[in-house]
Amino acid sequence: MKNQSKAYIFTAFSILCWATVATAFKLALRYISPVQLLFVSTLSSLIVLFSLAVVTGKLSKLKKFNQKEIFFSALMGLVNPFGYYLVLFQAYAMLPAQIAQPLNVTWGIVIVFLSVPILRQKVRWQNFFSLVLAFLGVSLIAYGGEVSEYLNVSIAGILLALSTSVIWSLYWLINAKDTQDELLRLLLNFFFGAIYIVIFVLLNGSLVNFDMQGFWPAVYVGIFEMGLTFWFWLQALRYSENTARISIYIYIFPVLSMGIIYMVLGEKILFTSFIGLMLVITGVLANKILDSGPSRHQSKPKS
Repeated sequence: MKNQSKAYIFTAFSILCWATVATAFKLALRYISPVQLLFVSTLSSLIVLFSLAVVTGKLSKLKKFNQKEIFFSALMGLVNPFGYYLVLFQAYAMLPAQIAQPLNVTWGIVIVFLSVPILRQKVRWQNFFSLVLAFLGVSLIAYGGEVSEYLNVSIAGILLALSTSVIWSLYWLINAKDTQDELLRLLLNFFFGAIYIVIFVLLNGSLVNFDMQGFWPAVYVGIFEMGLTFWFWLQALRYSENTARISIYIYIFPVLSMGIIYMVLGEKILFTSFIGLMLVITGVLANKILDSGPSRHQSKPKS
């Protein structure tokens, strides 16, 4: 099998997995709190990432990390998974999945503008055009939720969902300067992130009244949002002759996710949510097509 064919297969796996996680978030949050979800999913993903490092023979390369790089990973673990997913899960707890998920996708626009001060890149007129499209999409999604008799929309939840795009963009832009292996870098981030979340739950007693019905959806999130699917995407990038040939397909997953949200969660998908999502995706893709610069920093899309 040709390498590009393998790249498309791994891309398809990534799309299918990420399309399910918004629904998995909501299923878990029916029974457990955002902190409890973070605790179980982070530990689950840590096991997956450790196993992948062992299977791929990369674990021994951790010895090459110096004290400065380990300290850097400890700081990044505070951002992701601890900070990012705590905010994301809280946003999903406060919003319908069909609103939280499209708002999170806006990171594809935010990363372009944050790359100016961090990576010293230039913003072109195409980027502002993409930003306007994404802003219209976000406004339509929020407005549709506000006036809908079917959905309860929290302004605080909307702000939290949008803030995840900023947190995620900062995380990947800062990590773009790190030349160490991505799998090992993520493993260290999640190792320290797991330490933070364990300390957090021990201090505030967040595991009291844990409902086991939320356990397996949380494990699913750890495997298919944070862990295994990341490796699928890395393999897709590795085998692809050109990153752009596969990265443009990844934004199929938010559309598939809408269908799964409808079928599994029973949310009535509003017309405004769907059109708003299309505007956000169009804005993100316009960035990629008209200005290919930021795409090289993309390691993993978000759900």
